[in-house]
Amino acid sequence: MIVGIEGIVERKDPTFVHINVNGLIYEVMVSFNTSNAIQEKRVKLFTTQIIREDAHLLFGFMEMNEKKMFDTVLKINGVGPKVGLAICSTFTPESFARVVSAKDVGLLKRVPGIGPKAASRILVELADFIVDSSADSSGNGSMMEAEMALESLGFKKEAIRKALAGCSGDTAALVKEGLKKLQRL
Repeated sequence: MIVGIEGIVERKDPTFVHINVNGLIYEVMVSFNTSNAIQEKRVKLFTTQIIREDAHLLFGFMEMNEKKMFDTVLKINGVGPKVGLAICSTFTPESFARVVSAKDVGLLKRVPGIGPKAASRILVELADFIVDSSADSSGNGSMMEAEMALESLGFKKEAIRKALAGCSGDTAALVKEGLKKLQRL
């Protein structure tokens, strides 16, 4: 699984970039927000890799919160990578969190590919979507990574937050401590 890519930008379009990593050039799909944030030739992106029968796709993000938002909306039935990227292009993670908390179907319907039914389903399923405002600091980034790791193992978000409350350390230590506490719950 490719979780990040760092290299030199060979070509940049509003929806994708070609990144040269030691002579191997990758095509990485990006949101408009990420595309606009890429200003220098050397770039480092957080990525989500999607492997399908007919394609291996990389989606890149400058911010971890934008990647989290993309990964979260992909879990919703009927939302694919194109719609997920359209959501990331339309909203910043902070504005998307406000739209979800306000349950604003009208704003969400402005995203290309989202109709009234899809907008309602997204708002219902993402009722607890929260942006980590300080994901860039290593401690909170580790906490977010640990939460995502434990969630991928099938634990509920509420239980994970209770188990990790008051814990500190790197991602591996947080996951280990979280697993210990979750076994007792």
